[in-house]
Amino acid sequence: MDKHSGSIKHFLLVFDHQKGELIHEESFGTHGQRALDAYQLMEMEHRHDLHIDIVLIGSDSLETVRLTHANYYTGEAAVSKYLVGL
Repeated sequence: MDKHSGSIKHFLLVFDHQKGELIHEESFGTHGQRALDAYQLMEMEHRHDLHIDIVLIGSDSLETVRLTHANYYTGEAAVSKYLVGL
């Protein structure tokens, strides 16, 4: 059994609301600091892009992330951002 089995894994997602699509998906396994460093770099890179969502997610698997954050994979996040407050 892998010593990291059952541990939280880290996933970085970048969603472009103008394109209506996920433009970046990266897995860091259990390496939290590397994930945080990549998140901070991505935030700096897109600091002026108001249409970009950058999220760092902790989960047991990418399959779970695809379920819990399905709107990033289906493009619904592009629509839902503009429906807030209606």
